Amino acid sequence: MTKINNKEILHDHSKNLSHILEQMPDVQFFLEGAAVFQQLCDGSRLRILWLLCHCEECGHNISAALDMSPASISHHLKSLKLHGLIKSRRVGKEVYYSLADSEKARLVHQMIDDYFDMSCPLKGL
Repeated sequence: MTKINNKEILHDHSKNLSHILEQMPDVQFFLEGAAVFQQLCDGSRLRILWLLCHCEECGHNISAALDMSPASISHHLKSLKLHGLIKSRRVGKEVYYSLADSEKARLVHQMIDDYFDMSCPLKGL
């Protein structure tokens, strides 16, 4: 019988369960991952992310391009930024948004392109 975290595992069928569980990240890691995936569960945020994966744009133009109110766009941008998927930069009174420079954001970009079965419009430019 195998023991993991002082608990007996009655059916270690693979004989690798203890080794696999030793490699498992902490619960907090999974909670953070779930928070990122929640960002993709909203169609509006997914549309915004798709756009920002492929260009940098100001909030006003995002609002016009996606036919959404500025307040709604602002709400979604705040959430995407909070979860580290996008970044912003200010130029005068304008704030420009784009995909964050992180592995997490690059993986989301790849997943979006793969899901929509398309090549990134920026490849080859």
